[in-house]
Amino acid sequence: MVKTKNPVVDSYYEQLIALKKNYSPLKTAVVHPVDANSLIGAVESAKAGLIIPVLVGPEEKIRAVADKEKIDISAYKIISTKHSHAAADKAVEMVHEGRVEAIMKGKIHTHEFMAPIVDKAKGLRTGRRMSHSLVVDIPNYHKPLFITDAALNIRPNLAQKKDIVQNAIDLFQALGLGTPKVAIVSAVETVDENIPSTLDATALCKMAERGQIVGGILDGPLALDNAISKESAAAKNIISQVAGDADILVMPDLEAGNILIKQLTYLSGIEAPGIVLGASVPIILTSRSSGDLSRQASCALALLYARHPRVNTL
Repeated sequence: MVKTKNPVVDSYYEQLIALKKNYSPLKTAVVHPVDANSLIGAVESAKAGLIIPVLVGPEEKIRAVADKEKIDISAYKIISTKHSHAAADKAVEMVHEGRVEAIMKGKIHTHEFMAPIVDKAKGLRTGRRMSHSLVVDIPNYHKPLFITDAALNIRPNLAQKKDIVQNAIDLFQALGLGTPKVAIVSAVETVDENIPSTLDATALCKMAERGQIVGGILDGPLALDNAISKESAAAKNIISQVAGDADILVMPDLEAGNILIKQLTYLSGIEAPGIVLGASVPIILTSRSSGDLSRQASCALALLYARHPRVNTL
């Protein structure tokens, strides 16, 4: 897969969707698809050969949306539940039973959607911390940019950040992009004991040197401008393989990541496809306002990740 964008031929997201190649689509539980955005996104992703949707939620509401929007759902199985809570529970149950290979969020709040997934007794936990990674195609940046974590981990500690970094690296490699340059982002580029994220950044880089994080080139702390601007890095005399050329931005906490993504989507008009990693199956997690292209690209990420042979086992 090419690392650079090709705006003349297709958007990066269309290139991403095209990478499905000869992979078989993922059988996917679509949780509570009771609005036009989520139902159309699931159906169009199925038409693109990315998923085989199983629609999980109140059947009458799903059919009402389909009728109103003139969406043909006759080819897709519906598992009827009473409400959104039950739909999320049912999707997790279907994973355990081997009936689906992924879960996709519909019109349901993220906390409600994720609750049964992260449940310690009956959820989809693995040895890894779950985290969310987005892939954004920013007009004035020279390549796609991965951003983590803007959706799940509110104030991750060092051990959790280690898994967040590794998850993002694994996704990058599953797309055939090679070795990513990983910027551990903070407010400044120097270590400051009064800014805990700079201490975490330093520790994460040392962990990568010791083989506790594998597959990427890490540097940090880096302020956001240093991470994405060679001019800014040069002005501050930062000598780094990562500075100004980051592939992955690891944000210090959810607040910083969420604000950055919403700035990009609402001020720059970009799509923000993403998935949750670290569960036993890929979790396709998009905003309830996400459009069709973003949902299809998210399904493509899940498909490529699920079908890619796992290499890293840390």
